[in-house]
Amino acid sequence: MLSLETPALLFGAISLLLLAYTNRFLAIAALIRSLHDRYTGSHDAVVLAQIAQLRRRLRLIQSMQTFGAAAFLLCLVTMGVVYLGGPGAGVLFVASLVLLMASLGLSLMEIRLSVGALNLQLSDLEDGDLRYPRVSPDAPRPLP
Repeated sequence: MLSLETPALLFGAISLLLLAYTNRFLAIAALIRSLHDRYTGSHDAVVLAQIAQLRRRLRLIQSMQTFGAAAFLLCLVTMGVVYLGGPGAGVLFVASLVLLMASLGLSLMEIRLSVGALNLQLSDLEDGDLRYPRVSPDAPRPLP
């Protein structure tokens, strides 16, 4: 039998996730505004590609927030069902966990897109300068 404390344990975790997702959303929105201004002045293809990547990331973050909020609501409903002694609390709790996992899975996808956006940002550098820095054999080694 599911206790009242079990779904309550997820409140803190889901709240922090939603806060992190909101911070990501706000940072990307500000970046899009900045890149939009930059693009209108330069019509740079790299900037346009960055905006397109950021737009995809915003859609993912919106889905992450939706799944996270739905998981939070299902935890609340689960607590109500447990408190009232109704059946199906375990199923509701598992459903909230599935929604939370979907939210986290989308978060991983968004992180991959973030790395892609950073690669676009760095695309104007030469591969040799970025990937294989030339270090002289006589150069001092960094301390551990």
